[in-house]
Amino acid sequence: MKIAFHGAARTVTGSKHLLTLNNGKKYLLDCGMFQGMGAQTDVLNRNWGFTPAQVSSLILSHAHVDHCGLIPKLIKDGFAGKVFCTPATKALTGILLEDSAGIQEDEAKYANKRRTAEGLPYIQPLYTEEDAKRALDHFVSVEYDDWHAVDEYVSVLYTDAGHIIGSAAVHLRIKEEGKETHISFSGDVGRYKDVILRSPAVFPQADHILIESTYGNSLHDAAETTPEMLLKWIEHTCVQKGGKLIIPAFSVGRTQELLFALNTLEEAHQLPDLDYYVDSPLSVAATEIVKSYPQYFNRTIQKVLEKDNDPFSFKGLKYIKSVSESKLLNYHDKPCVIISASGMADAGRVKHHISNSIENSRNTILLVGYCEPHSLGGRLMAGAKEVHIFGILHEVHAEVGSIRSMSAHGDYEDLSQFLACQDPRQVKTVFIVHGEYEVQQAFQARLQKKGFADVRVPELHSEHGLG
Repeated sequence: MKIAFHGAARTVTGSKHLLTLNNGKKYLLDCGMFQGMGAQTDVLNRNWGFTPAQVSSLILSHAHVDHCGLIPKLIKDGFAGKVFCTPATKALTGILLEDSAGIQEDEAKYANKRRTAEGLPYIQPLYTEEDAKRALDHFVSVEYDDWHAVDEYVSVLYTDAGHIIGSAAVHLRIKEEGKETHISFSGDVGRYKDVILRSPAVFPQADHILIESTYGNSLHDAAETTPEMLLKWIEHTCVQKGGKLIIPAFSVGRTQELLFALNTLEEAHQLPDLDYYVDSPLSVAATEIVKSYPQYFNRTIQKVLEKDNDPFSFKGLKYIKSVSESKLLNYHDKPCVIISASGMADAGRVKHHISNSIENSRNTILLVGYCEPHSLGGRLMAGAKEVHIFGILHEVHAEVGSIRSMSAHGDYEDLSQFLACQDPRQVKTVFIVHGEYEVQQAFQARLQKKGFADVRVPELHSEHGLG
């Protein structure tokens, strides 16, 4: 048995791990899109490193684009099998893939206008909205905590990963040549004190483990709560400076966390009397899906629901759906808060809002999650004084802030707690994925000290035997 790493290898995006049995059958763990990788991004997304038609089944951990975003292309390129995931992941992936396709088609149209003028050939989107809709025909929903047969060789068990609604750690029970092997893939591990979701669950003993490492060398700041920090930025930017607070936020997970924090401030009579815009049709749809799975909420939210039937709504909240309404926000001259996708600020409507706000020192761009270093959000977080947006060079006069503690990824203590249910002596190999290389090396040393003997940081497209 072998496993190959075709994404999220010494980088954070593009999660794709290909398991090949001794009989030649192949199973793909996640099928994520690379994001924020600069000029490399498109090349990475168009080249698999394997043949999609040879993959028997796809086992999906959760509905973030860097884990599910290339599924329609996989099917276009020959994959004909089933896609296994939890029910909430299926619901969220459907809207995410259509949105991703729409963004790609719009960006291709924009780029092709320029390419036509320069005499260059047209570019095509990775897939269309029709491709995204057809992809859902391949999906099979699997509930948490029950073993489900993928085929005669492989069974899958999903346990709650606590990252976003429907997110799961994937556990495979593989039978071949009279032997049973257990492989666990963390997907993305959430926080053990998440404000909305249940904590990550314990899982059966594994022979081999794939573990994410986004924050494998750091601890989240727990000195202040998210509502407290958010309130400081609102008061500083909107009340004191009279500007706009632009918050790039992933539509699934982060937007709902922000809305819950703002609702908490209103319940405490602390929320400033302003307009609060969610400018993302995807975020609107995702929030409705999140609300439809209250059984995945933690006990704190369950208690809140006893008094507040919508903990994601508050006075002053306005949802923006149409493009024309979104454009009008550029001319909105009153202090306000704009929450818009994408979280790394590399695509979507938030990129337009940053373009129109970045040269005004009254405004603030508040980054509330991980940003790949090459992304627009990553460059702003690193202190760039000038950035190109839509081909135009902008001077950065707006204030740039961050709330690191809002990440839906666990820090190294959370990751260590996730692995605490495992006996390191029984784990043959740990593969560290989904992290920057320096972070992974630090996390590798930490796991070795905890008794995991063989801890590897695989390179892109590298293949490893599983004894």
